[in-house]
Amino acid sequence: MTDRHDHLDTRAISILVACCAFWGLQQILIKTTVAEVPPMWQASLRMGGAVLLLWAWCLRRGVPLFGRDGTLGGGLLAGLLFAGEFVCIYTGLQHTSASRLTVFLYTSPFVVALLVPRLVPSERLRGVQWVGLAIAFAAVVVAFSESLGHGSRSQLFGDALALLAGVLWGLTTLVIRSTRLATASAEKTLFYQIAVTAAITPLLSLAKGEAWGLSYSGYAWFSIALQTVIGAFVSYLAWMWLLRHYPATRISSFTFLTPLFALVFGVLLLGEALTLQLVLALTGVALGIVLVNRRAAAR
Repeated sequence: MTDRHDHLDTRAISILVACCAFWGLQQILIKTTVAEVPPMWQASLRMGGAVLLLWAWCLRRGVPLFGRDGTLGGGLLAGLLFAGEFVCIYTGLQHTSASRLTVFLYTSPFVVALLVPRLVPSERLRGVQWVGLAIAFAAVVVAFSESLGHGSRSQLFGDALALLAGVLWGLTTLVIRSTRLATASAEKTLFYQIAVTAAITPLLSLAKGEAWGLSYSGYAWFSIALQTVIGAFVSYLAWMWLLRHYPATRISSFTFLTPLFALVFGVLLLGEALTLQLVLALTGVALGIVLVNRRAAAR
């Protein structure tokens, strides 16, 4: 039986903050690499590499991946949703900025909060927690308000793909929490998702006529390596483990940190200005997360 917690402890919070920090960097990595490595081919390299890493990890630790445990239907559905999310992300980044895409992508917690409790009643949020979600999202919008005011038709298309990616991410979480995947190992749950994506993205790359190659710059390979090892393997495996052991509605609220980490990295790595908007946004997201994860008073 799965050891589930009804609240986030220090370990879960530490893992979530670390994941969000990397995901804030990840969109920048994809965006800066897509000019050299075509998007679907870049995704193929990333997910294919992650499949090999996860397979080796499971062989080493003796984690079964192919036993009959009733997870196939849910696993394939989660894989298709996950693949759709990343197709939208990689394609969307060709049409809109990484910052705009990140804002729309992280509407996912609202999808989780709306749908997961319908199938998993224990995940239901109280009124104050909904207020927390709203505050956190509003803070993210404030942080990116200057870049949201203008949009060409191409940019609006990219924004729409980002919003769709957020919905697909939320639906993936719903499938994981409401099917037999809820009791599967984190490794098997992730394997379904990255294996299906690794099978689909090369076909889409061929359909789009992308040029395949391996002669890329050192930066491009460094970016793909980080996206593969830290992103698609380590951080996603940690996320699957969290979904198995902690409330999905609570952990999803932490993803609002991701777009703000992207801005912080811009300040630290790119020398961008530390604005009042960013400080207010960080404060708002922190407040929102505290409210979402506030435990109900004992009766």
